[in-house]
Amino acid sequence: MILYFHGGGWVIADKEVYDAGARGLAAESNAIVVSVDYRQAPEHKFPAAWDDALAAYRWLTKNASFIGGDPARLALAGESAGGNLAVATAIAARDAGLAAPRHVLAVYPVAQTSLNTESYLENAIAKPLNRAMVQWFVEHLIRSEADLKDTRLQLIEADLAGLPPVTIINARLDPLRSDGAKLEDALRDAGVPVERRDYEGVPHEFFGAAAVLHKAKQAQAYAGQRLSAALAA
Repeated sequence: MILYFHGGGWVIADKEVYDAGARGLAAESNAIVVSVDYRQAPEHKFPAAWDDALAAYRWLTKNASFIGGDPARLALAGESAGGNLAVATAIAARDAGLAAPRHVLAVYPVAQTSLNTESYLENAIAKPLNRAMVQWFVEHLIRSEADLKDTRLQLIEADLAGLPPVTIINARLDPLRSDGAKLEDALRDAGVPVERRDYEGVPHEFFGAAAVLHKAKQAQAYAGQRLSAALAA
């Protein structure tokens, strides 16, 4: 069973908007995917979404069997803001003493708070996500500048030791590409098994477009293989 968090900068979108990514993972991994909504800014500022994500995982560890899943074979996954939530929830679950997920899939995750990385500068006016849009999301999300130092947003400075294996998927034409690379390095430094693939010629949000993009189909298949292997009995 995979707990999946949608993207949208913690401000917009919902599980319906990201349904194609969740369904793709279900098909490719042969697992039940539980796609959840969570509270969003600006009505619900940081860290409401992170609290909801952990609550959803805690619920799943106790109730997976009631919806046909195995509570001993859980994974976390998410896209963009949801990719951040997947990693942050694995950290929070470890710290709360909950059963650990078997794997974490982070698709173009937000992993740090600087808007001056190589990929932010390269893709400053990219579509569908660009530097100004991320700044807009962050301004609606945070309560004060101090939140930018919180390791739930600044994942690359979090205590990552002891996390399950992580798969990171990035798009080349994406401001968040460097976030994925930095997270990969931080995970390796913490001794966490990690694989990252960077897909050329595609932008942010490509992952859910497998019906029309071959590279999205490839990325979903890769993610499904990684998740399926981790969840195998």
